[in-house]
Amino acid sequence: MGRLLDDIIEYNRGFVDRKEYEPYLTTKFPDKKFVILTCMDTRLVELLPASMNVKNGDVKMIKSAGGVVSTPFGGVMRSIIVAIYELGADEVFVIGHHDCGMSHLNPEQTKKKFIERGIKKETIEVLEHSGLNLEKWLRGFNDVTESVKASVNLIRSHPLVPDIPVHGLVIDPKTGKLDVIEAGYKKTK
Repeated sequence: MGRLLDDIIEYNRGFVDRKEYEPYLTTKFPDKKFVILTCMDTRLVELLPASMNVKNGDVKMIKSAGGVVSTPFGGVMRSIIVAIYELGADEVFVIGHHDCGMSHLNPEQTKKKFIERGIKKETIEVLEHSGLNLEKWLRGFNDVTESVKASVNLIRSHPLVPDIPVHGLVIDPKTGKLDVIEAGYKKTK
């Protein structure tokens, strides 16, 4: 068996040669005019779109650990703003999930794993002494509902987000059942 990259490239050549991409042809603009922020959890790759009747070309989808907006001017928020202003999204859906790996994440354990994987302790110390609060940066959340609410509120109150619906939901990663935590139609700026 080859290395992972080699296997993927070999498969991809056949995929392209057989024109298996044709059913996925679409534009960069979301047909259903919304953006989803969700977790990178493997169980959601196909389940989340299927549970929402979302197909290729329907939405913009942003994935991050926990589906969290952790800072108002980071990459996740930038992606949401670009989806709104440049790609035509008129609504935002923040979708967390039960049994998330970010719930109860232990920053001290993660730092130990850094060292186990070859990161020098001195490197971690330099980062921490340079102002990076690894405890805060790596911290997960205890309650997915509260995490979704916090991200919804950060997006909704962002100075560059127009008055559009921002919804918060939680999905069951086994069944795909969606629970509405915040219906954005009720709340506007």
